[in-house]
Amino acid sequence: MVEVEQLVKVFPTTIGGEKRAVDGLSFRVERGEIYGLLGPNGAGKTTTLRMLGGLITPSDGVVRLNGFDVRERPDDVKRSVGYLTASTGLYQRLSPRELLHFFGELHGMDRGAIERRVDELIGWLDMKSFADLRCGGLSTGQKQRTSIARALVADPPILILDEPTLGLDVMTNRIILDFIRAEGARGKTILLSTHYLDEAETICHRFGLIYEGRLMAEGNMEQLRAASGKTRLSEIFLKLCGQEQHVLAIGGGT
Repeated sequence: MVEVEQLVKVFPTTIGGEKRAVDGLSFRVERGEIYGLLGPNGAGKTTTLRMLGGLITPSDGVVRLNGFDVRERPDDVKRSVGYLTASTGLYQRLSPRELLHFFGELHGMDRGAIERRVDELIGWLDMKSFADLRCGGLSTGQKQRTSIARALVADPPILILDEPTLGLDVMTNRIILDFIRAEGARGKTILLSTHYLDEAETICHRFGLIYEGRLMAEGNMEQLRAASGKTRLSEIFLKLCGQEQHVLAIGGGT
């Protein structure tokens, strides 16, 4: 489970002031749920996900992942999370198989468990044709599948996915979306951020729409349609984020 309560992140500006990139954000994601955190560039999505993943420290508020407070138990939080961005780096001279073995060892997995998990991920993500090639020579889609496998090698209960399909071809996009659905069905808690709203509409159970660091609306598609009078998620987003900047009470949500 992911629990976020009144999360705030303030950054200093170059002219001596400060900017609230995230401003009192609250939401929760249940086990087995795929939650879409959606917003335009600069809305605070990536900053929020980086705080949840323990990469940067919140200015205020509470974040708990898998029951662990991100400030008090940062190591336990990091062990509970598989974190992926579209720009996740890979060791160029290693093959995907070698890379996965390396990260399995970093997570303290024994050799037998690593072998089984790596073979499983290579099969699930259709990586057999390039699993033993150097990462430096892989295509964008192959690198992204490798990055996803790396995030999942220790089978964490929570996945944080920031633009996981950015720039991918249709075939790779389909493989990754199907894999995300399968992980949700296995009971993973999944927090997904993407600019592809039509894609999010097909995969997410609920949505949080944020604008200028604040939650503007939250709910499933039925609730968001009722609140906005619109049908498509892209239309809903434009309508609700054009409202006054306050959280819409949808179905008892935040």
